[in-house]
Amino acid sequence: MAVAATSFLIFAASQVGTPGPANMALLATGARFGFRAALPFVAGVALGKQLVIWPVGFGLMTLADQVPWLFEALKYISAAYIFWLAWKVANLRLSSGKGPEKAPGFAAGLLVHPLNPKAWGMIIAGFTGFVEPGTPVFQATAVIALVLLSCQVVLHPIWTFAGDRIAHAVEGRPSEKYLMWTLAGLTVASVLFVLFGGGAHT
Repeated sequence: MAVAATSFLIFAASQVGTPGPANMALLATGARFGFRAALPFVAGVALGKQLVIWPVGFGLMTLADQVPWLFEALKYISAAYIFWLAWKVANLRLSSGKGPEKAPGFAAGLLVHPLNPKAWGMIIAGFTGFVEPGTPVFQATAVIALVLLSCQVVLHPIWTFAGDRIAHAVEGRPSEKYLMWTLAGLTVASVLFVLFGGGAHT
């Protein structure tokens, strides 16, 4: 009974670090308002994922004991969704965009992940791919929550502070395509690692 924390950390970093609704919002906010003004928004985005992790964790782990085949099916459904996201990432082109005159605050950040399908996909994939059935619910949820939060604490500020510079450095250039395909490739590789032996084993 365990959580494959190291494997999940690799998966989580690939997910939290790749472009998606949250990171694009962080990039745009940092570009438009600057790192310091965006900090309340960054904190809200990071903590907002916890509003999804804990209810999903307790519900899914209970479901795993009662309907194990559904738990296994969710593993592959989540993987398929992440593959689709990787394709979207590969074809995404960076843009800093423009926001409102006042920087969004902590409360606005809290809403980002509960409304973000990518966040739901990675959280479900975490529980179904890296947690052995029979693991205590609190242990599984706490590990998933702490690993994701640690990745967010490191990577969300990077997107906010350096994302705008990265976007302007590669936007509209051939290197932009290769950057996005690399990020997508890392996402696909991490999912394959889970499906074929990298995650928790039953």
